[in-house]
Amino acid sequence: MDAQQLKKKYFEFFREKKHQIIPSASLIPEHDPTVLFTTAGMHPLVPFLMGQPHPSGKRLADVQKCIRTGDIDEVGDASHLTFFEMLGNWSLGDYFKKEAIEWSFEFLTSKKWLGMDKEKISVTCFAGDKDAPKDTEAAGFWKRAGIPDERIFFLPKKDNWWGPAGQTGPCGPDTEMFFDTGKERCGDGCQPGCGCGKYFEVWNDVFMQYNKNADGKFVPLAQKNVDTGMGVERTIAMLQGKKSVYETESFLPIIAEIKRHAAVKEFKESDDATVKSIRIIADHLRAAVFILGDENKVVPSNVDQGYILRRFIRRAVRHGLKLGIKKDFCGAVAESVISRNKEEWPELESNHAFIIREMQKEEEKFRKTLENGVRKFELMAKQGNVNASEAFLLFQSFGFPIELTQELAKEKGITVDGEGFKKEFEKHQQLSRVGAEKRFKGGLADHSEQTTKLHTATHLLNEALKVVLGRKDIHQKGSNITPERLRFDFNFDRKITDAELREVERVVNEKIQEGLAVTRVEMSVEEAKKIGAEGVFGHKYGDKVFVYTIGDFSKEICGGPHVDNTKEIGSFKIVKEEGVAAGVRRVKGVVS
Repeated sequence: MDAQQLKKKYFEFFREKKHQIIPSASLIPEHDPTVLFTTAGMHPLVPFLMGQPHPSGKRLADVQKCIRTGDIDEVGDASHLTFFEMLGNWSLGDYFKKEAIEWSFEFLTSKKWLGMDKEKISVTCFAGDKDAPKDTEAAGFWKRAGIPDERIFFLPKKDNWWGPAGQTGPCGPDTEMFFDTGKERCGDGCQPGCGCGKYFEVWNDVFMQYNKNADGKFVPLAQKNVDTGMGVERTIAMLQGKKSVYETESFLPIIAEIKRHAAVKEFKESDDATVKSIRIIADHLRAAVFILGDENKVVPSNVDQGYILRRFIRRAVRHGLKLGIKKDFCGAVAESVISRNKEEWPELESNHAFIIREMQKEEEKFRKTLENGVRKFELMAKQGNVNASEAFLLFQSFGFPIELTQELAKEKGITVDGEGFKKEFEKHQQLSRVGAEKRFKGGLADHSEQTTKLHTATHLLNEALKVVLGRKDIHQKGSNITPERLRFDFNFDRKITDAELREVERVVNEKIQEGLAVTRVEMSVEEAKKIGAEGVFGHKYGDKVFVYTIGDFSKEICGGPHVDNTKEIGSFKIVKEEGVAAGVRRVKGVVS
């Protein structure tokens, strides 16, 4: 079974269980300030997990594009990836543990679906602690399904609890399913979750029963939800009997292209360092292609998502050097990623030229300074550990992310003053990855009021730009909201004058002061188009959407959240206007 067949079977199964299939959300969260990227299927659905109705109903299923960087140092082993696809099914206050567990077992073991051997499946459940009780309820449903006591394990919060995404928000115990690969036990304590490779995690069902509040207390949710996750790449590797995700059809064409550019043509699988470099390049450039191809445009930079994107490309280039690749190759590898994925993810094809251009530009920029930077590092390394000012010099003069310097140092057996580097960074008023994490650490619940105001202000800004610039063909090209500001990208072919910006600001504030009502109506996409609702119409929408109307000024397809009346916004100010790509401008604004 390949990835396409797995996804098809999954959707067929959950359609039979009365689920609506919804499209993947953007990799760049539009109104969740807790994360830089969508790291799980639950992030785009947080408002609905908290009680807001979803236009497609209470039972949903999807395959979500995800980026996770927490395990970046593990990339190159058999299973870790930064970009991956996650299958999920959702209950928004509808079914709960019984149905979720029964259906998981049916999909995994029924011959009609995945047909796994029931005798080889073990499960884990939450062991309980001061915040929540032991999940004997989930264990009971597994016993009824056919899993005996000896294959049910209770593990602590670090293993069997999910969320919240930030410091606050929806969360709860989970139950995880593992397949016994047949490997020898690693010892007496060998059990699911031990990491020796005997037990392969297949699926995770999260029971969102609690909301963690700002005081750190876990309060039962009025609406109990189910959130599940099955990693496509890992599951396919297991179903195909492969030793690693990199041996599946998702990676083989990419790896073949990398090898084509390498100086050494014959690779021994026993050469761990070479294999790891190939895998890191394949993973990082695949992730970079999906970030660049996302509908919410991101380009390499020194802040936020752009920093992670830059790090992926630059780390791939350095591992290319380890393979003897001295000429530009990232564009060619990106072409193989686009070719392999464009049918399922058409945004990669529609953004093809942009992806290749930005990839090549970043690689060329880095190559110009990379060799000089490595030479400089070698001189520093001869003196011993790398201090803060040296690490900052490598960043400022040679474009080395701090992680690259740390990686080089690790290879030499020396250390880098990372804390001192952060201070140097802040002194120069730049935002490091750690700074970004600090800024994004709060949960949605902490900032819902502010982000809600900013989100509604974005609708007003969108319409005000059309009015002031006299262009009805202006449309959203990207949007991102944090507790501090809104960021709105739109198509326009010149710099906007200061006078025009002040007029846009005035129009938005006028509509705020008019106290316009904000209303929501559910309808089909076709109905929304007929009534003239603004929408990102290259975007994938479900069968039903919400249309938010602000007085007689704005009408837009959106997932929320919004204020009830524009007066709640307060006042709006534009703080920056800039170009971000050919024919695309960006406005940043704040409310107070």
